[in-house]
Amino acid sequence: MSADSIVLGAGIVGVSTAIHLARRGRSVVLVDRRGAGEETSFGNAGLIQREGIVPYGFPQEVGMLVRYGLNNRIDAYYHPTAMPKLVPFLSRYWWHSNEVRHQAIANAYAPLIENSVSEHADLIKAAGAERLIRKDGWMEAFRTKAAMDKEVAEAERLAKVAAIKFTALTADDLARVEPHLTGKFVGALKWNDPWSVTDPHGLTMAYLAYFESLGGKFVRGDATTLKPAASGKGWQVKTADGTVEGKDVVLALGPWSEDVTRTLGYSFIVGVKRGYHMHYAPAGNAVLNNWTMDKERGYFLAPMDKGIRLTTGAEFADRDAPKSPVQVERAEKVARTIFPLGERLDPEPWMGARPCTPDMMPIIGKAPRHDGLWFAFGHAHHGLTLGPVTGRLIAEAVTGDTPFLDMSAWRPERFKA
Repeated sequence: MSADSIVLGAGIVGVSTAIHLARRGRSVVLVDRRGAGEETSFGNAGLIQREGIVPYGFPQEVGMLVRYGLNNRIDAYYHPTAMPKLVPFLSRYWWHSNEVRHQAIANAYAPLIENSVSEHADLIKAAGAERLIRKDGWMEAFRTKAAMDKEVAEAERLAKVAAIKFTALTADDLARVEPHLTGKFVGALKWNDPWSVTDPHGLTMAYLAYFESLGGKFVRGDATTLKPAASGKGWQVKTADGTVEGKDVVLALGPWSEDVTRTLGYSFIVGVKRGYHMHYAPAGNAVLNNWTMDKERGYFLAPMDKGIRLTTGAEFADRDAPKSPVQVERAEKVARTIFPLGERLDPEPWMGARPCTPDMMPIIGKAPRHDGLWFAFGHAHHGLTLGPVTGRLIAEAVTGDTPFLDMSAWRPERFKA
């Protein structure tokens, strides 16, 4: 089997890339070891975060570092045995999170985020996936005035520099919007621009169906078998349908990208932030109207098709270590005090691994030392958000068009790889 392009990885980034290549007349084979969207793209808060211009930085304040060091929080948790291996990533992550460097990174990151909703809108319409989308933003609820004042000030800054829209809600406003939410919340901040997805896996599958309607083919295969084609032109990879050859190959393997890049001589430092989710039935007649973050506790409640999804923050651990859903237990205990959650609907917590670079930006572009090899990974918390915009950029570059955004800030060459 042969194709113009092979895309390795059928998460939201890979499927979006495959769509855009197929739209440009390329024959495309999409390869994954599992079904589409069954890894990291399966579990997330379901947000297309148009407001997320400033990526999540590493804490700089000594007091905050000490509190995280106690390892008793919901928003972050670490495996002590994994820390020696994580030091190279974490130390660089901390360095890039310095205020001046972090602001420069946010400026470079902004064009991707600014096009996130519009690029999703294009694919959502084409895929007939409107039923999975809500366009009413998401909300942060605050327990203290100091925390709310700080976030409102940041929202006001973003409104000026990036036209981000928000609404500040008083405690009474919050009670009207979420009558079943309890707890001592002083108010909330509603981000109005983002869209939310009621079934993230369902959205990936809708995009996959659209890709196949364009003539694309999805097959199961092993990305680690990637090597130069036996014909001497392009690349080949082994799949359940036989060896596939293609002129170009795009690596969109998320946290597993290093399993392939390392064998090709690249040494990107990519860490993982593992995350968990669990679905719950609401107790009685309780209704959660908004995607809602308990800001100072660091967990999320989202009213999805499968139930109310509770998502956790970041777990720093070896990518392939067994599940340790400590944060789910901690978050559930707190969440039950603010909303009447009923029984668990999943047999066990789901876990996924977000691929993160030390400078908080994805790696998007041509491989420095190989013709026909392209990278599209490292999207951290914004894989769902940035899937379509990344896919369009890669497809434009692969086919020789001028990318609609300057890709230099996200190029692989920024690392000594």
